[in-house]
This record gives sequence, C-alpha cells and structure tokens, in this order.
Amino acid sequence: MKRILALLLSAVIIAAGCAAVNAAAYEDVNAALSSGEAPDEPAETAAVEVPKIEVKTKDGNGTELQKADGYVDASITITDTDGTVLSGDISFKVRGNTTAMTTVKKKAFTFKFGKKTEVLGLGKGKKWALIANAFDPTLLRNLLVFNTANELEIPYTSSCKVVELWLDDSFRGCYVLFEPVQVASDRVDIDVKGNDGKKDFLIEYEATREEEDVTYFKISGLRFISSEPEEPTEEQLAYITDTMTDIINTLKAGDEAKIGEKIDMSSFVKFYLMNEYFKTFDFNMSSVYFYYKDGKLYAGPPWDYDLSMGNSYAELSERCKQANSSQGMYADKNLYIYLAKKDWFKELVREEYIAHYDYFSSLHTDGGVLDTLRATYRDQIDRNYTDAGWNVAKWWINIQRKPDKTYDENYAFVKNWLAERHEWFDEYLEPFEREYITGDADCDGAVTVPDATAIQKYLVGLPCDAFDEIAADVDSNGLDVTDATKVQRYLVGFDDGYGIGEKATQRMSKLG
Repeated sequence: MKRILALLLSAVIIAAGCAAVNAAAYEDVNAALSSGEAPDEPAETAAVEVPKIEVKTKDGNGTELQKADGYVDASITITDTDGTVLSGDISFKVRGNTTAMTTVKKKAFTFKFGKKTEVLGLGKGKKWALIANAFDPTLLRNLLVFNTANELEIPYTSSCKVVELWLDDSFRGCYVLFEPVQVASDRVDIDVKGNDGKKDFLIEYEATREEEDVTYFKISGLRFISSEPEEPTEEQLAYITDTMTDIINTLKAGDEAKIGEKIDMSSFVKFYLMNEYFKTFDFNMSSVYFYYKDGKLYAGPPWDYDLSMGNSYAELSERCKQANSSQGMYADKNLYIYLAKKDWFKELVREEYIAHYDYFSSLHTDGGVLDTLRATYRDQIDRNYTDAGWNVAKWWINIQRKPDKTYDENYAFVKNWLAERHEWFDEYLEPFEREYITGDADCDGAVTVPDATAIQKYLVGLPCDAFDEIAADVDSNGLDVTDATKVQRYLVGFDDGYGIGEKATQRMSKLG
C-alpha cells in the first residue's frame, strides 16, 4: 500500500500542492510547479529574470551606511522585467537589528516614498523592506517559508518579490522586496482608531531587546511591543494591556470553547504548524506578530525566517541546539506555551497538516518546492556570490549555523534537514488513518480470485499495477503464500476468522 500511495502522491504533489508565495511575486515558480514538469534536478530553463532596483543616495555613501545614520535622502529606479520603470525620491536607511550590525556587510534596507506607491504589482504602500537574507547562505529560507504561509492562507502574509539591487552604482546582489508588517488597507487591515471604543491593535513578541522610542509591556512574564499604535497613549496602552491580560488568562485556564471565543483558532493553528515545522530560532525572541481585530486575537503575520530550518549554531546554547535539530517541538513558546501541548489543539494542527500534506511532502523532494525555487532563481543566486562578491562561508554570526564552504553543501543541508523534519512530523502527528478491506490485495474494493493471484505474483517478484501489502497480509504475520491460501479458502466458503472481506482501519504514521 505504501508503494501505491507514494505513486498517487507523486502524481499530485506538483500539480496540487505547491502554491507560490503570491501570484505577483512567483508567477514563474507557480508555472514550473503546476505544470507537473518540475525536473529531478534544477533545470536550465527554469531560471527567470527579476526586477532591478537602483538606489542612489544624496551623498553617494549608501554602501557605508549604518543603522545609526537613520534615513538619508535618495532616489530610486525600479525596472520590472517587462521594461516598466518606476522612479522617484525616497528616504533610505539600514533596517533590522542583528542584520544591521557593523560586522554584517550585506545589510537590509528600508525605503519609503512620500506617498503610497504601487511597486511591482505588490500593492500600494509608503514603506518597503529590502531583505538581504544575509544569514542564510542558500538565500531561500525566507522564500520557502512565505511560500508556505500562502499555501496555508495565513492572513496578511506580506507580498514579496526577488530583486537585484544596485546601491550607488555598486551591485549588491540578490534581495527580496517585502511589504513590511504594518497597518494599512493593503497590508494588515485593522482599525487602530476603533469605533465605540473597540480598538484593534498590532503587537510583536519581544523577549529582551531594548530600543529607543519603542513601547513595551509585559503580561505573565511575556513581553510585547505595541507596533500599532506605534506610540500609544496611556489610555490606548491600558486598553491593549487589559485585553491581552484577559486573553492570556483564558489561554491559561479556559477550555477549547472559551479559548475559541478569545482567539481566531484557524490563524493560531496555521501559524503554529508553519513555525513548528520550520523551527525558526527567533520564535521565542522577536519578530513574532499578533493582531487584534473585531474582538479576537489573530496569530501572524509571519516575518523573518533566515534563521530557520537548522540555521542556528548548536554549540552556542541549548536553545540554539533545539532550533538546529530537525527533531522535537520548538514552537511551544510565547503565547503557544498555553496551547501547544493541549491534545485538542494538537488535533487541530494534525487536521491542518493533513489538509496540506501533499505540499509539505513536496518541500524537500527532488523536483519539489525547494528545488523549483532554487532553479527559478539560480542566476540571481549565482550572481550574488560572483558578481556581487559575497562569500558563502566567509563570515557568520555566533547564533548562526557555521556555513559550509560551498553553496551546494549549504543547500544540501537545508534539503536534508527538511526531509528529516518531515519524517519527525509524521511520527509526531500520525497524520493518516486509512480504511481498507482485509484481503483486497489489488485495491479494487472487493475480495476476488485476482487478489490471491496478486499475492502470489507479488511474492515471486512479478509486477502488480496496484498492491496493498497491509490488506494482503490477512493474518498479520507477515506477507507469505499462506495469505493467498487464506483468501482462496474464503472465496470457496471457508471462514478462518481473519476478517477477510471486512473493512479495517489502520493508523499510518507516514506515507511513501
């Protein structure tokens, strides 16, 4: 049966399981995945060209900017792959925290227009983020996670697009242009001002970091930032704190029904599944968002996954070791400390996993989602390490897994980690419970003479178009010729008490 299911899965994985990060950003990836023609090895023809972004700072010192410099005046030219050009004046600065360190050469940036502007089909906004993926030598982790967020339909997942950046005429390599996580009609669409005192808000879990001009608050040992409103009044902060205290108290003591009145269960399940599967190092530290809308708390939107999928230095700390490993739970942190170990919540996660099982199964397979992303952006990745001059293994920070010497080695690590993670997830969630008919070896829905013949052919190595090893092993003692004999006896009216012809159920821990 495993062989049959594996064949069936392989036929639908590419066609049905692989949604792109978003339609605007990954039309080429979608075409490759949905065609059913994704190669076992990344194909030459899969590569695409990407938009070109050119930024020129007023003083011409963009490559030397530090976070402390803040915004500087600049101009931008964005050339799409169809030749469309967007030009204008912007404010430009180094973004991030760890990625903004002086030791990091490939920095991330934020730029903003004077008014909301449509950029590369990603919607309108004033502020945009250029993510460098500096800590991910494959440059693919963020893309893969955001691809998954869209597969799961996590609300307000940021639109994004792979681009190449020139800064003051210096080629800086492969970046991803993102909508930042912020409140706007085209982004996180919530009503921060509120009606009749029912205000919405956006918060970020932030365990330890201290920054100026940031409003922090703490509940039950959990520390948050008020992201929107960014500078809350005392009244607004009291409202946010009271609301979150009520929610957390319910998470602590409430049952499924009461908790479901306080949080949007669907978003919490999907966000947990994604973060648990990819094990991002930051999940108990920062960049973990929640938003309150129409009287319920939602999990998400997702952000910042370059330190996911084993990309932490296992020898540095126990937390790094846990994040590095493909085994075990990791996302039972922040608000999920009250949810992750509840049996009913685990069952909801299991159901969500089953609904997207074809997709998760295809993340690591040859010709699957990761391979297709790599093939699609192969040229940009190559230019990042050749023309732009970045060295895949030259520098790293101590929380990051020390990179291997070559791109292929780093890529192989991610692919192998995902394969191991998928195996662990199957054992943890036991996603499938299937029904079969005892003795129905050829899977046609009934026990007939061809079933005994199929068992005999299978045992001597002859090909069978369809064959269920579990159903064929009628006495559960291992498949042998006696099983064919028992089927034959059943067909002539001898009932040996093996349940032949009856429906049976088996919990399967994994497929394929």
